[in-house]
Amino acid sequence: MNDCLFCKMINGDIPVNKIYEDENVLAFYDINLQAPHHFLVIPKIHIKTLNDTDDAKLLGKLILTASCIAKELGFSDGGYRVVMNCNEQGGQTVYHIHLHCLGGRALTWPPG
Repeated sequence: MNDCLFCKMINGDIPVNKIYEDENVLAFYDINLQAPHHFLVIPKIHIKTLNDTDDAKLLGKLILTASCIAKELGFSDGGYRVVMNCNEQGGQTVYHIHLHCLGGRALTWPPG
């Protein structure tokens, strides 16, 4: 049995505040908002870290999905950030790749 939190969300075992879903990806609001708009886009197949894939088409799909959602939610013109964390020192806490999209406020660099 897969104990992955995101796999459980994909399977419907854990409810999510879904924004978008298709055959390849699921997008939902982060439960720990870091900006007025903060959502995740995840692949529907389990990939532990960014180091574990070379699927450019799927990775591109994650980014394009985030961009489309930012446009639909009306914050794309103001600007937004997309980021993927990889492994512990990169800040990854759930080991199923996921793209964060944050917007709706000025974002500083470097982040905390």
